Amino acid sequence: MKNEEYEVLHTEGSRPVKMWTRGVPVEEAAKKQLRNTATLPFIYKHIAVMPDVHLGKGSTIGSVIPTLGAVIPAAVGVDIGCGMMAAKTTLTANDLPDNLGPLRSAIERAIPHGMSPKTRGYRGRDEGSWQNPPSVVDAAWLQLKDEFDAICLKTPKLKNTNNYRHLGTLGSGNHFVEVCLDEQGAVWFMLHSGSRGVGNAIGTHFIELAKQDMRTHFINLPDQDLAYLAEGTQHYDDYVEAVGWAQRFARNNREVMMQNLIAAVRTVIHKPFQTHVEAVNCHHNYVQKEHHFGKDVLVTRKGAVSARAGELGIIPGSMGAKSFIVRGKGNAESFHSCSHGAGRTMSRTEAKRRFSLDDQIRATQGVECRKDENVIDEIPMAYKDIDAVMLAQRELVDVVHILKQVVCVKG
Repeated sequence: MKNEEYEVLHTEGSRPVKMWTRGVPVEEAAKKQLRNTATLPFIYKHIAVMPDVHLGKGSTIGSVIPTLGAVIPAAVGVDIGCGMMAAKTTLTANDLPDNLGPLRSAIERAIPHGMSPKTRGYRGRDEGSWQNPPSVVDAAWLQLKDEFDAICLKTPKLKNTNNYRHLGTLGSGNHFVEVCLDEQGAVWFMLHSGSRGVGNAIGTHFIELAKQDMRTHFINLPDQDLAYLAEGTQHYDDYVEAVGWAQRFARNNREVMMQNLIAAVRTVIHKPFQTHVEAVNCHHNYVQKEHHFGKDVLVTRKGAVSARAGELGIIPGSMGAKSFIVRGKGNAESFHSCSHGAGRTMSRTEAKRRFSLDDQIRATQGVECRKDENVIDEIPMAYKDIDAVMLAQRELVDVVHILKQVVCVKG
């Protein structure tokens, strides 16, 4: 009998690939990556594919990869612990100023963003120059410092990375900070970022170690970016420790930015308000041990969100579109997961080639945000239809709130 919930991509001699993609286009290159990943001998049960799936490095973004006895560093990626945080406030739409420009400017001053070394917060902030009493950043770093020092004893090259300096910073690309309104007119704060420079360094280092291991043991793979670390090896143990730390860094990073975002808003909106009336802080690029189908397994979510029964998550649409606060249904076949967004339909280069600045301005009408050529690659038309994505995963999550951004800050 045909399954109405998901489609199955199956290749002889490999694990099944279960795809929650009905009504959503999936490129052939992404399907090839999924087939390649499914051939690996340590894949547990099957691969679960979310409706925002698209081509990634080695394995697709928008996939859930459960493994026994091995982990694929490139599947986790280099933006380790990247994810979302959202907090509902007691403010309403009527409390927002008519001119949202000063509010966006205040947020941009409070949260370092973009790639420029002159960006506030990147320059002149070194460990050891802490204020007294400690700042929000310093307090967060103290929770991470001892374990990071221990990791650096094993991998000294990680010491000279942007670790402390990047805590509380947004980054660039598709990372953002937003002020949103829900269906009742309540104001929400939402942001998207991860483990920044230090996470990138950890991911890059262990991806290369995994490739070296494959060469050492003459292991042939359909794609070198599927190189893995085998359980019981020193590289595996070191990676599990480092990636776990990077994920905690990412969560703390979002919490620091949220505190600074709230403080920035208070400088513009003087009416007293509360935050975290409802709050979510969730990863969507990460790996952790979980229990599924009777076994403890490592679950890598490469562009996917945990959606256990009753668990809240965030599924953002593209810039200028709507986003969703969702509650998981605990769907076992998806390994209790849902999509992490809309998913790109084209590369950043293709988006810049195809669309103009006028297109970008029209697509973000009503949103206080940058409207220049450097953000055309984030134009909503470069992403899948978020409504189709949500319909395809109706058996994975229920929608709790629909958010529409009114302010968007991008790097």
